[in-house]
Amino acid sequence: MSRRLVIIPTYNEIENIERIIRNVFSQRSSFDILVVDDSSPDQTAVKVKELQEEFSEQLFLEVRTEKSGLGTAYIHGFKWALARDYDFIFEMDADFSHNPNDLIRLYNACVKQKADVAIGSRYVKGVNVVNWPMNRVLMSYFASKYVKFITRMQIQDTTAGFVCYRRKVLERI
Repeated sequence: MSRRLVIIPTYNEIENIERIIRNVFSQRSSFDILVVDDSSPDQTAVKVKELQEEFSEQLFLEVRTEKSGLGTAYIHGFKWALARDYDFIFEMDADFSHNPNDLIRLYNACVKQKADVAIGSRYVKGVNVVNWPMNRVLMSYFASKYVKFITRMQIQDTTAGFVCYRRKVLERI
């Protein structure tokens, strides 16, 4: 078992799921993946089950009975990870709005720079988002600016879904 788990919540991600899984597993460093699927009508979970035959020791699937939302999918994944022996737990979307090649950068930020949390921001150097309609880009960008202004957090992308947590952070939460 890898010490690193990538949680990928899904709902109707049949077009992306195989490619994102293969991309994560093609990294030089070893990662396990937990897909938390909200009973996608497009059969995303069926595709993940097929891929589990190839990646039986690294790919895990939790299917929830209904569409319950992104936040609760991550909470479900965090609890699953904490019940096992993972030291680093990652959030990542299935739609390639996060580059799997950057997983190791998040991990290194935690290990080499001794961070407890590393956030993969899309907005540090302008706006760096692909495969999103303009209204989604604008909503995410301005929501981040608003949250940063109100809370005074020194985080560029407060709506980021590309994060690495040390286990101890999730245990404390």
